[in-house]
Amino acid sequence: MFPFGTPTVLPKEDFDARSDSEALRKAMKGFGCDDNGLIEVICRRSNQQRQEIAKDFKTHYGKDLIENIKDETRGNFESLLVALMTPTLDFYCKEIYDACYGVGTDEEVLIEVLCTLSNNEIMMIKDRYQELFKKDLEDVLIGETSGNFKRLLVSLLNANRDESGIVDPEKAKADATQLLRAGELRVGTDESVFNSILCQRNYEQLRLIFKEYEVMTGHSFEKALKNEFSGDVKDGFVAIFRCVTNKAEFFAHQLHKSMKGLGTNDRQLIRLVVTRCEIDMVEIKEAFERLFGESLKSMIKGDTSGSYKYGLYALIGEQRSS
Repeated sequence: MFPFGTPTVLPKEDFDARSDSEALRKAMKGFGCDDNGLIEVICRRSNQQRQEIAKDFKTHYGKDLIENIKDETRGNFESLLVALMTPTLDFYCKEIYDACYGVGTDEEVLIEVLCTLSNNEIMMIKDRYQELFKKDLEDVLIGETSGNFKRLLVSLLNANRDESGIVDPEKAKADATQLLRAGELRVGTDESVFNSILCQRNYEQLRLIFKEYEVMTGHSFEKALKNEFSGDVKDGFVAIFRCVTNKAEFFAHQLHKSMKGLGTNDRQLIRLVVTRCEIDMVEIKEAFERLFGESLKSMIKGDTSGSYKYGLYALIGEQRSS
């Protein structure tokens, strides 16, 4: 039923934009704000349905729904609701823009987006970025990054990955050999070979290449990447490896990273939950518990509070109690 995974947020079957916008108006009208009323609508509709609600809200009340939410809510809860009300493509573009034009460059965002999306999704982001910000995304990334990491991002932005799903065992052996010679079997590393293979081969073919590499060396290709590279380009290559081998585990690692240690990276947490809840959050939750020995809900409970926490619960398909 779900080709890419199992979502925790599904389109509401008996959806009615009119009644939903009325409910939101009621929740925000008068003194104080009914946060639960906002959660029950905004966190339990698909992004497409939320856009229809926003259109209806503006038509009937002459107000922009996002601006109204900003007036009535604060902090991380506000950020979560605004992210949910933003069209998905615009949300990705804004995250990339902020990653490049904040204080320093947030490479984590660039890796999370460009290393995990399909050719078509990347092309759509490039076009929409140009529309929104009047800048060419490739030019922006070239200006904001450097070295091997810059070359990796430019390769990914070309959106030239084979997506046929066709596998060739002999070519997989040849590529594994080429990778071995470009890394472990020489002094220094020929990054261009890694870049070319990891950014162009289809996921099924890459899985074969990784298996062949492990047979040849006796250790995982991820270990080789960590030995051969450092910094942002290492993180980018490892992200591609993890997405190819188990995308749910990659996002589980990212979620854990957003909450572990002192403080929470709420922006990353919001981005991950908002972008994956309609795709594969069920698999991500399973991977999270398998990898870290506690549920995603439990970790969110320990790192967040109030309406923000309850909104996240709704998005990951968890109840408030228990």
